[in-house]
Amino acid sequence: MGVLLTPIITKDTIALDALHGQTLAVDGNGELYQFLALIRLRDGTPLKDSKGRTTSHLSGLFYRTTRLIAEHALTLVFVFDGSPPPRKAQEIAKRRAVRSRYEEERVAALERGDIAAAYSKATMTSRLTKEMVSEARDLLRLMGVPTVQAPSEAEAQAAHMAATSPQVSAAASKDYDALLFGAPTLVRFLTISGKEFLPSQGAFRPIVPETIVLARLLDGWGITREQLVDLALLVGTDFNEGVAGIGPKKALKLVQRYGRIESMPDDIRRAAGDAEVLSDVRRIFLDPEVTDSFSVSASEPDFDGVVRFLCDERDFSRERVTSALDRAFRERSLW
Repeated sequence: MGVLLTPIITKDTIALDALHGQTLAVDGNGELYQFLALIRLRDGTPLKDSKGRTTSHLSGLFYRTTRLIAEHALTLVFVFDGSPPPRKAQEIAKRRAVRSRYEEERVAALERGDIAAAYSKATMTSRLTKEMVSEARDLLRLMGVPTVQAPSEAEAQAAHMAATSPQVSAAASKDYDALLFGAPTLVRFLTISGKEFLPSQGAFRPIVPETIVLARLLDGWGITREQLVDLALLVGTDFNEGVAGIGPKKALKLVQRYGRIESMPDDIRRAAGDAEVLSDVRRIFLDPEVTDSFSVSASEPDFDGVVRFLCDERDFSRERVTSALDRAFRERSLW
C-alpha cells in the first residue's frame, strides 16, 4: 500500500504526451497487481485461458505497454521485487488477512446475486504469484522490453535508477514510497484508461497522470528527505505502524517544528517505536538494497515468440495481438 501522503502532496497533472520519448523505471509488481485487480469479468472472476490459468496480468501488461510505446514512444523498464525487508512481514500478513476477508465477502455477494458487489470485493483479493511474475518477465523479454530484478523493494530500485541513470527520467509507481527512496521525480497513474476503480465505493473515478518533483516538494515544506522519512514513520509505512491519531498534516507540522522524532514530545517519541525500529525503517528508505547492474536498453522483439506465448499457449486473439505488435514496433520502424 505504501505511505499515505495524499493530503499534503503538491503534484502536477499532465497529459501522457508530456512524457513522450522518455524512459521510465516502472514498479512492475505494482502494475501487475493493478491488472489482476481490475481486469476481470463482471462477477469479479479474473481472465483465464482454456487451462484455467489466470491471464489478467498478461493482458493488461501487453496491451497497456504496446499502447504506451505506440502512442507516446515511451521506453519502459520494468523493475520487479526481490526479497522484502524482514520488517515488512507484518504488513504482508495483514494483506493476506484482508484478502481472505474480501474473498469471503465476494462469495457472499455472489450467493445473493449482487454482481456489482462481487466485482468490487474481488478487486481486493488479487494474489500475485512467483509464476505470474515469471510469465510477465518472459512476455516482456519476448517484446524486447527491459526488466530489472531488484535485490529487495522494486520502488527502491526504480528510485535509484531515476536518481543515478541519465537515461531514466523518473520512477513510475502508484505509491509515494518512491519519494522516500529518493526518486527525483515520481510519475503516478501511468494509465491510458483515464479512470481508477475505488473498491470502497464500488465505482470508478477519473484520473490523469501526475508528476511529483521531490526537491520542489521538500523545498516547499522546508524539510529534508531524512525528515520526510520521519514524517512517514509517524504516519505509518509498510515497515512500521505509525502513531495513532497522527496523519500526514499533523506529522508535517511536527517535523517542521521539531526536526526529528527524537526531539518530539515524550508521548510521541514512545508511540513512534523504540530506537531499533526507527533506525531500521530509516535505513530501509535512506540506504536501501539496490543494484547498479541494470540495462535500460530495449532489444529486438520476437514477434513470433509473442504470438506463440499469448495466442497459441494462452488463447489470446491473434488478430488483436498482431495488430498491437504492428502499432508498437513495426509501424514505428524501431527495429
